[in-house]
Amino acid sequence: MNAGFEIAMKPDDVLQVELEVFREEHRDLDEAITALIEKGTADRLTVQRLKKKKLRLKDIIARIEDRLTPDIIA
Repeated sequence: MNAGFEIAMKPDDVLQVELEVFREEHRDLDEAITALIEKGTADRLTVQRLKKKKLRLKDIIARIEDRLTPDIIA
């Protein structure tokens, strides 16, 4: 995963595509974590690493959504 993910210089249409890709990856990780926990086949360290990756994706998703949402001055 890109450690220094930069969103400032990308056009909105590119960000929208990336947003969908990151959302899908986030869902896939969630499903994988759930499956590993239910089966009991993963050690705690593996689950912890997957959860951290999922949180990083959530942060990236939030940054992209903030970038795509126009500021509205009330």
